[in-house]
Amino acid sequence: MRETRESLPPGTTVDCYSIIKRVGSGGFSLIYLAEDEDNQERVILKEYLPRTLAQRSGSMRVEVAASATREQFERGRKLFFQEAKALASLHHPNIVNVRTFFLANNTAYLVMDYEQGRNLASYIKRHNGRLSLKLLLTIFPAILDALSLVHAENQIHLDIKPSNIHLRSGGRPLLLDFGAIHQQATSRRGTLAQVITPGFSPVEQYYSSGYVGPWSDVYAIGATMRACIDGKSPPSAIERHANDRMRPAVLEFKRHYPKYLLEIVDWAMEVDPLLRPQGAAELREALLQGEGRPLTDSSTT
Repeated sequence: MRETRESLPPGTTVDCYSIIKRVGSGGFSLIYLAEDEDNQERVILKEYLPRTLAQRSGSMRVEVAASATREQFERGRKLFFQEAKALASLHHPNIVNVRTFFLANNTAYLVMDYEQGRNLASYIKRHNGRLSLKLLLTIFPAILDALSLVHAENQIHLDIKPSNIHLRSGGRPLLLDFGAIHQQATSRRGTLAQVITPGFSPVEQYYSSGYVGPWSDVYAIGATMRACIDGKSPPSAIERHANDRMRPAVLEFKRHYPKYLLEIVDWAMEVDPLLRPQGAAELREALLQGEGRPLTDSSTT
């Protein structure tokens, strides 16, 4: 989709942050590299500007789009602040650090540390998959440790994918974009519709009646690991649920990776949520121990 939202131009000051350039966008936000004028440190500034709900007026001010309602815009802004508050409460070396968040220009802003490096999705594309075992074991235990903290706080990320993992020097990963984060429901009743990324979202995330939980993030981790190996997104979970033609990783990539790693990918990507590891800590332990899938579970050999 062609970008129609007007970015803040370089040199614009928002609060005490001077825009250097726009570096990314999502369905609900624009992302800038900026400089903190108080200490000259570079930061990432995320601006709430939903593609279908808002537009920029002649000034910097954000206005509700003609096709949307004030209620829709404010509901989205509330969720944006929910992301900010969730991130601010999560202190982990592999979770992006939030400095502050504030209101300005009739919208909301989130300020995060700037970290040099590159996106995992671009790294996969550049290398056509086939990431080394050493790099996989640098990235995923660290991300799973971060995710264990998220789950321990009774939260679920619900948007894990290669483009939401940032690689710093040495492959040290950083989990990004908590815009879809939710409190874990205590029952199936009243579960909200979820953000969907085909190939990475599990089947239960496709339905408002789906019971999402830590096991849903586990599926997305497995799919991200498979993308690192295969060089492309896996088939969507909804396709697999209807007719699973995806060849198990233990068969497809057995010449290139150890069996335990491939078993873990297949285990995490089980279509049935009950057959997956039920949380990040369980998956991380299996990965670190090099155990593969527990023998008590049914598995493809």
